[in-house]
Amino acid sequence: MVMLTDSQLADINLLAAFLALDQTGGATPNQMARSEPQLLILLGNAILPVAERAFTVLSRGAVEKILIAGGIGHSTDLLYQAVKGHANYHVIATEGRSEAAILHDIAVQFFAISPEQLLLETASTNCGDNAVQARRVLEQAGEPAARIILTQDPLMQRRTDASFRKVWQDRPEVQFINWPTFPPQIEQRGDGLAYRGETDASLWSWPRFASLLLGEIPRLRNTVQGYGPLGKGFIAAVDIPPEIEAAYARISPLLSTDHGDRSF
Repeated sequence: MVMLTDSQLADINLLAAFLALDQTGGATPNQMARSEPQLLILLGNAILPVAERAFTVLSRGAVEKILIAGGIGHSTDLLYQAVKGHANYHVIATEGRSEAAILHDIAVQFFAISPEQLLLETASTNCGDNAVQARRVLEQAGEPAARIILTQDPLMQRRTDASFRKVWQDRPEVQFINWPTFPPQIEQRGDGLAYRGETDASLWSWPRFASLLLGEIPRLRNTVQGYGPLGKGFIAAVDIPPEIEAAYARISPLLSTDHGDRSF
């Protein structure tokens, strides 16, 4: 197995931290100063520790309600696989069900969350649609939250923020606080890679991790080819600092040619 160099690890971790967009300063919602009750929107994803941490803060009263957003999309199968392979959650039905419905059942059955504390959005099929449909559900439910915590697969957090900012651009009073629950950082450990500070196996495989790092930066660019206003118009403008672009340029050849011969 080919080992990663220190500089390659540094570039990968820089990109991962950028994509994670943690705006909490490392605090959990119950540690953040609050001027009003908070709503958390959990976007459907296959990284189960993210949902677990969101449900934990709800069970402790740090937020009053969670909207779980996610229908069936191109990565829903990854959630199915994660649930089926989990020591406890494997009893949850998955096939043909929305991401929101599956995560709802985990919250109720394993975290003693009351269904009244959960709103569900089950129609969206991608990141941009998550934002559109989440706003629809909130408005139909009469939830006028002006301070919303966004929680997503950390590697998709920055794009999620840009999607929500675009959909809510006519309501500048709405404040989004991004809480990915943890910024993924990797380290070389023995003959493989490990997520620093994380022991849960329900995280990304190396191919999935590498493909997200490789794909997210081009999507975030505000260029003709990107998802920003100057391109496809799917998201609000994202500022990508020069040091992030430089790290991406250095590491993308490795990620493009790596065929999964690494393991966590």
